[in-house]
Amino acid sequence: MTTRIALATSADHADLHPADLPLAAALRTAGLDPVAEVWTDPSVDWSSYDAVLLRSVWDYHTRYLEFTEWLGQLDKACVPVFNDTDLLRWNGDKRYLLELRERGVAIVPSQVAAGACLHEVVAGLDGQQIVIKPTVSATAHNTIRGLAGSGELSRAMGDLPDDVYLVQPFLPEIQSEGEWSLIYLDGEYSHSVLKRPADGDYRVQSDMGGTATSADPTPAVRAAADAVLAAVDSKHAPVYARVDGVVVTGRFLLMEVELIEPYLFLPQHPAADVQLATAVASRLA
Repeated sequence: MTTRIALATSADHADLHPADLPLAAALRTAGLDPVAEVWTDPSVDWSSYDAVLLRSVWDYHTRYLEFTEWLGQLDKACVPVFNDTDLLRWNGDKRYLLELRERGVAIVPSQVAAGACLHEVVAGLDGQQIVIKPTVSATAHNTIRGLAGSGELSRAMGDLPDDVYLVQPFLPEIQSEGEWSLIYLDGEYSHSVLKRPADGDYRVQSDMGGTATSADPTPAVRAAADAVLAAVDSKHAPVYARVDGVVVTGRFLLMEVELIEPYLFLPQHPAADVQLATAVASRLA
């Protein structure tokens, strides 16, 4: 009997993002029957699937309550989810960075602030270039950068919705050196890219004009990223993970560990499609 697996995606990519088509083919070769399903489609019977693999669920952060309720539905249906739902819930709010810091991971210095506290925190950083981002966010959504204490940043903050935010120093190394993304499949290192923002920008996302180039990390960067994954508290190694960080004065600082729906740069490393499909198939065997 064929094992059916739902590839959860967003309505914007109902037939899968083009980068995931080779993965679907690799899953079929591994003996699975992958079917693209929009996670917000109420007509989908998730219990009819043997497992759910999240892929381009890239709108979850704008519908976060709905997303967590959906995870609860999958739990009630006893459908295995990759990555597992406890890990997804933990990773959905960037306050996990503070937990990882307590476990010894070097992160970009971060403060959490909500409501009026946001203005108090920013006032304490007067004269510094900072970045403000929601703790539940993706693709630089509602992320702003500016000089603390400036009228321009104050006006931008006034346009932000009432939410919980991370306040971090702006790291010029992102512009000069780039941001690393290290990809792990089934707990093992697979490949890396170095992302750079467009000239004059600080956002490395492709939607913002950023670029990504295959690159080999130094042993120090690789060791630091390995340590990040080891610090993630989970029963099993994540089926997929992306560790994003920047090197500052020779030290790798974690920006995010992506466990929900990261773009895995599979086109830059075609062998990874088979590696991921094999990992999923082995867990369902």
